[in-house]
Amino acid sequence: MKLKPLDNRVVIEPVDAEDKTSGGIFLPDNAQEKPQIGKVVAAGPGALQDAGKRTAMSVKKGDEVVYGKYMGNDIEVGSKKYVILRETDLLGIVER
Repeated sequence: MKLKPLDNRVVIEPVDAEDKTSGGIFLPDNAQEKPQIGKVVAAGPGALQDAGKRTAMSVKKGDEVVYGKYMGNDIEVGSKKYVILRETDLLGIVER
């Protein structure tokens, strides 16, 4: 199944949460912090303006982004977990 976001929404695949602290202590699943960085899997065409034109998206497929901790909607497709959120909920693009 493919996900195609509408308007100014993006589909993000979160990076895996750290399962070990820097000191070497393994964390159980319920103690792991929710990741706030993910990879854009799909981006919508952009928000529709009153004049009928679309606003260009600032992110594209493949970008690594930072988003708010409790933003978006978590979904699961098959065995993969994704977050769908609006472009305005993104905090920034990670440049390496």
